[in-house]
Amino acid sequence: MRIRSRKLSCRGIRLSAIIGGKEPGRIFLYIMKNDLHKEPFGFLEDLFVDESARGKGIGTRLIKEAIKLAKKNKCYKLIATSRHRRKGVHELYRRLGFRNHGIEFRMDF
Repeated sequence: MRIRSRKLSCRGIRLSAIIGGKEPGRIFLYIMKNDLHKEPFGFLEDLFVDESARGKGIGTRLIKEAIKLAKKNKCYKLIATSRHRRKGVHELYRRLGFRNHGIEFRMDF
């Protein structure tokens, strides 16, 4: 057997919340394709809201904007990841229409 590789491209979009010239929050949206669908899918990564700014709707606004961009880019699905211990973020994702669909595995280098 041999393994063949082929480079694919994806597009990354960094969304920032700006308040008073500062950035208390951010999220990354990646638009990618696979061979299962003609349409791309979206992948959310690194949602962050500074502790002093939490509870003010910043994360909600960032996620909603990412959802709009995923729809605008005709994504057939949007995946969001979160660590097990981030229960508040899990609830936020659920409140915005995401559902727990599986488990994520990770390998750090």
